[in-house]
Amino acid sequence: MKISRHQFLKFFSLGAASALFVEKLGWTAPKLASAREEVKKMKIKKIEIYSFDIPLIAPFRIAIGTMYAANEVVIKVITDSGLYGIGEACPFPPITGETQESNIAAAKAIREILLDKDPLNIEALVDGIGNIVHSNPSAVAAYDMALYDLLGKTAGLPLYKLLGGYRTSFETDITTGLNTPEKMVESVKKSLALGYRQIKIKVGEDPDLDVKRVEAVREAIGPDISLRIDANQGWSVPQAISALRRLEPYKIQFVEQPVKASDLAGLKKVREQSPVPIMADESLFLPPDAIKLIKEEACDYFNIKLMKAGGILNSLKIAHVAAAANIRCMVGCMLETRLGLTAAAHLVASQKNIIFADLDGNSEHKIDPIVGGIKIEKGTIYLPEAPGLGCDVDPAFLKKMKQY
Repeated sequence: MKISRHQFLKFFSLGAASALFVEKLGWTAPKLASAREEVKKMKIKKIEIYSFDIPLIAPFRIAIGTMYAANEVVIKVITDSGLYGIGEACPFPPITGETQESNIAAAKAIREILLDKDPLNIEALVDGIGNIVHSNPSAVAAYDMALYDLLGKTAGLPLYKLLGGYRTSFETDITTGLNTPEKMVESVKKSLALGYRQIKIKVGEDPDLDVKRVEAVREAIGPDISLRIDANQGWSVPQAISALRRLEPYKIQFVEQPVKASDLAGLKKVREQSPVPIMADESLFLPPDAIKLIKEEACDYFNIKLMKAGGILNSLKIAHVAAAANIRCMVGCMLETRLGLTAAAHLVASQKNIIFADLDGNSEHKIDPIVGGIKIEKGTIYLPEAPGLGCDVDPAFLKKMKQY
């Protein structure tokens, strides 16, 4: 095969560059080997547990309960190398059955399991935590989050790039809690003024009132804004079918959890008769739940939440199961600070199959104690480029909090 002079010079320069790279790699190999050995030796030396409450601008009401504050638990996993990872638990009793007190107790128990272990052996550590994930998934999520933060810091990469690196930004919706139709319209108008183009509203009470809520909101936001609704298990199967048929003219993108979480047969029946796509939320906590939903053909979409799944590891497994079954996902939240929301955002950014985001948990918070982390501009979330999660709790704020 003949090649031109230009091609020869091109190939020659590539070969020379490769040779130089190999030579440089050989020169740095001892340093790389040393670094690898240090990482292998790294152990969890200390774990700090903190709790604090963040007041809300107004009570947040859904069909199955009301929250008056974000009751946070923060975990700081410190290694003997000096690196540390940080994570957050935000229990939401009406959905997960946890409380701040139960999360603290679980966090203390988990601390005894993880001390002196390899922090990068995440699969084994989460497996070792065991059944605590069933009773206190948010506490497990906080530890999982901190371990992934450490993984990113050790690698020197933002977490979303380690997990898949599919995108660097994405849109999120913003949620309006249950209220009168007039109050809900006021709320969504404020969201539109902030630049959000995806609106979610809570329903799940009397279907007649819920239809009025949706009608009023759609009229206020116009035909081009995406509108999602969340019933939080509030309807019976007949109510859900009737309400969703009546809501068809209002261009609802999807409805979350229209019926009881345990009633997969009912959820399937609603899906078969609803003109609005169905998203499973409270029916989906852990990867085995995803399998059950797929087998039952009970929903069109999954809503993954770190606080339900026990963190990033299980959430990734759910996303992969969903992708294999051609079910697309949303990542949602409870009332997390920007710490928990940033962890969830790394998950969204990493996976092609996660096409929706509902990461607005701090929108009702009166204070923001987080430094770094995601930035939200006109409804678009931008990922931090710092290693790990890329955020932390303000040290001055943390010093004032109760430690265990």
